[in-house]
Amino acid sequence: MYGLAVGLRCGAVFIYLVLLGVVPARADQPLPVEFIEVAPRGSDLEIELTGTLEALDTVELGFREGGRVTEILVSEGDHFAKNQVLGRIDPLQLQQALNVASASLDAARATEDQARQAAERAQAMLDRGVGTRAARDTARQELSAAETEAQQAQSTLDQARRSVENTELRAPFDGVVTSRTGEPGQVVGAAQSVLSLAANDGVEAVFMTPDLVFLNDAMGESIALSTLDIAAPPMTGTVTEISPLVDPTTGSVRVRAKVSEVPGELDLLGASVRGRLKLSTGEAFEIPWTALTSGEGAPSVWVVRDGKAELRAVEIERFDDESVLLSGGVEAGEVVVGAGSQKLYPGRPVVAGDKS
Repeated sequence: MYGLAVGLRCGAVFIYLVLLGVVPARADQPLPVEFIEVAPRGSDLEIELTGTLEALDTVELGFREGGRVTEILVSEGDHFAKNQVLGRIDPLQLQQALNVASASLDAARATEDQARQAAERAQAMLDRGVGTRAARDTARQELSAAETEAQQAQSTLDQARRSVENTELRAPFDGVVTSRTGEPGQVVGAAQSVLSLAANDGVEAVFMTPDLVFLNDAMGESIALSTLDIAAPPMTGTVTEISPLVDPTTGSVRVRAKVSEVPGELDLLGASVRGRLKLSTGEAFEIPWTALTSGEGAPSVWVVRDGKAELRAVEIERFDDESVLLSGGVEAGEVVVGAGSQKLYPGRPVVAGDKS
């Protein structure tokens, strides 16, 4: 009874569909589907990056001698010229060491003069026959020792003089102060950073981007730049560096682009910037995402051959909005199935029909 009821119900549904004019196609009848002719197109890839503007050359500057800071003469954002004094440490102890070294050199030179006179007298007496070779040799040895002591005293004085000069912190180039970490009264060690400086010789945009397949093709390419948080004219840069290493924390790659011309470039340091980069990746075949399916675990499409559907594996280059770009598996002029591909099986007859 149950089987009879099911059969009656199915028959009623079929009669209802016939009355509506909607009769399911039999498997041996051609299925109306969307036909799409495969044609190559340029597969230019546009990459959008976000980063910051930084100086091409930067340096952390500190005093060569340790001591107590007495002056820091610049602040963050200040411009400076090469060799300009930027700060000082207390020179008292170093000046005292310089005075001692100077006095030691004077004493060593006086000893040297006396030893030279003694050596000359010993040689003269030997020449007249009233002296001995031993006395002359002893005088020469004392002169050599005095000369060595004088040379060492001169070296010590030179070092003490440089140490006093190093109590002044001088700019190594023209540029701007990007940060200041040292303050008057602070005791710093030798080479401890007190100022961060940016050279006045160029600006670059620094980006962190995912490790994209075609990223290496960007080397040397032009990139359009625009600032995000401040008003500035559009700029253009050239990609100069793509890091070969991926940051293990963020999974991103550092990209650097030298900016060709920057208006008031040093005032833009640290500004956020957007970069747009177009890469030409050759030609590909574009199909709608509805045409993409899977066969034996691989991306595939239904290709129409002799009026029948044939499943074929394809190679995907990338996904775009509402479309897929293929790099292999199909050829120009072939026809693939778009809408309606979910109803197909290998060898099923198909005809061109309306999109559904």
